[in-house]
Order: sequence, then structure tokens, then C-alpha cells
Amino acid sequence: MRVVLPLVLCLTLLVLSFAPLLAADDFVRPAAAAQTGGDDFDAEFDDDFDDDFDDDFDDDFDDDFGDESEAQPRPLIADPLEPWNRGVFLVNDKLYFYLFKPVARGYRVVPRPVRTSIGNFFSNLSTPVRAVNALLQLKVRDVGTELGRLAVNSTIGWGGLFDPAGYSLRWKKKSEDFGQTLGFYGVKSGWYLVLPIFGPSSVRDGAGLVVDQFLDPLLYADIKVREYYSLRALERVNALSLDADSYEKFKRDALDPYLFIRAAYAQHRLANIRK
Repeated sequence: MRVVLPLVLCLTLLVLSFAPLLAADDFVRPAAAAQTGGDDFDAEFDDDFDDDFDDDFDDDFDDDFGDESEAQPRPLIADPLEPWNRGVFLVNDKLYFYLFKPVARGYRVVPRPVRTSIGNFFSNLSTPVRAVNALLQLKVRDVGTELGRLAVNSTIGWGGLFDPAGYSLRWKKKSEDFGQTLGFYGVKSGWYLVLPIFGPSSVRDGAGLVVDQFLDPLLYADIKVREYYSLRALERVNALSLDADSYEKFKRDALDPYLFIRAAYAQHRLANIRK
């Protein structure tokens, strides 16, 4: 399936590329049966005139409309699995509107300062992921920033519930993961993927997501599996409750939300890798 689908797409593009050439074949009217020499001259003149007119018309048509198709920008990330990805995107969309967002809105009864502190706690807990990947990318200053944030927020910030390292010391949290580490060393993103629940990703970033799980401190905590996933669900719902309905806004404005998210995701990941 991985080989057949790209081949079909390539053949389709080739056919579409040669279609204007096939459509531009000379169209010659059948000459009437010549009865006199003057009729033969008139028929030959008409054929030559029609051929020149058709050629000029086809050239103008190709100039006006051919350039428009060539001007279409190439996607930033390959998406040969688009039909499958669109199906998963649709499922995620329905889960968002009929499950996750209603739960998050109900969760907003919790005061916003409390929800912000919960978000700070989970952010502080994920410091090993950011610090290790910054180290793998030889970003020594970023490693120091992350370790400093961990020390300050875990102590003065009451176990990470507050972020004095951010709003007092101006030590901003870095955005690092193993997918970016692979990109830093030249590994291409590969095919675009839409993961169930997790959303937009790629072959490279999906593999990086698996590796980052082994740096999750909760994975080594003395808690049950059900408690682990309950905490992760709380993290997701809490983050969604702090979001200002951004998904609804761009979905309302975008002509094709799927293409918009794909392009935004590819640009965002590329910008993070180039930092």
C-alpha cells in the first residue's frame, strides 16, 4: 500500500501534466471535395488560417491558465496518506466538539488561577524531556535554563505550582522534544500523520513521541496504570480549558481546516528546529 499509493498519485499527475498537450492538437476541418482550382486554393487557405488561429489560441490559453497551475506551492510536508489522515482528522474533530471541549468547559468551574497552577505543575514535570533533548542538540545554555527553572520552581514555586523562574527571573521555558532532535541532525519529517487524539504529527515526530515517553517522570512513579492515565487526562483537559477556543476560530475562517492545520504544523516544526 505504501508503494502503490505514491505510484498512482505520480501517474495521475503525469496524465494531468500531458492533458494540455493532448488538448492542443491541431484541429483541421475536413475540406470539401475540390471541384475547381479556386476551391482548392480557398480550402488550403482556410486550413492554414484555422491552424494558425488554433495554435495562437492554444498558446494564449496555456499562458493564461497553465502558469496558474504551476504557481501552486508545494506542501511543506509529504502527505501520501491524505485520505486516511482526513478520516482520522474527522474523528478527532468530532471527539473535540462532542467530548473533549464540553468536558473542558465544564472543568472551567475550577478557578483560573488554580488551573494555571496545575498547568505549571505538569510543565515543571516535563522538564527532563526538554533538558535532555536540549543537551542532545548541544544547546548548553538552554540546558542550564531548564535545570535552573526546575530548581527554582520546584522549591520557591511550591513543587512547580508557580513559575517564579519565568515571571521573576525571566527564564523562559524552551520547546524541545526528540522529534526536533532528530530534525536537528538532518532527519527529514517523513510523511504527515494525523494521530488519533494526539492530532497532527509525522513519521519522525511520532517516533520521537515514543522516545520522549521514557523521559516522563510519572512513568517511574509508584502509581497504578489507571492513575497514570488519569493524570495525563487531567493534563489534557486542564490545558484545553485554558485555551481561548483557538480551534473554533481558525476552523471557522479556514477554507479547508485540514490543509490549514497541516501547513501550520509543518511551519511550526520547521521553525522550532531552526531555533
